[in-house]
Amino acid sequence: MEGFQDLLTIEPPRGTYPARLDDKGRLKLPADFQQFFSVLREKKLFVTSLDERTAQVYPMQVWRQNEKFFADYREDPKVARVLAFRAAHYGGESEMDAQGRILFPPELRRKLGIENQPVRIYAFRGRITVMSEPVYEQHVKESEELAADALDKLEMAGLI
Repeated sequence: MEGFQDLLTIEPPRGTYPARLDDKGRLKLPADFQQFFSVLREKKLFVTSLDERTAQVYPMQVWRQNEKFFADYREDPKVARVLAFRAAHYGGESEMDAQGRILFPPELRRKLGIENQPVRIYAFRGRITVMSEPVYEQHVKESEELAADALDKLEMAGLI
């Protein structure tokens, strides 16, 4: 299977960025993310949530890998069906508009409490993760508590 890195013509931005969903449910992307999405071979995106806490914006070619994964997963097909359903329930196709905005499905924005709200975004594993400020602050707190042990483990495994 082709890796998601092979599908992307430019590396996604690094770091966590502030952004905002406007009153019409459009995420206004920072310039680095606009550049990333503007050079994708395929302009369609899939916007969804798999955990009902954060949203994910997938380039369509990356999302297709997830669809294939769900279809082929045999260890516990029920969990694949459940997550595929959740993704479809909250998800929708979108494209970045000329002003660098991506429309989020209404049910997704309501569920995550991000309508007309500031959010934080970052890129990881071929997707963009979008989270509300309270969820972001919770992640910061959890990472502060776990960082030392995580760093020790990963350095022992080869992290430079």
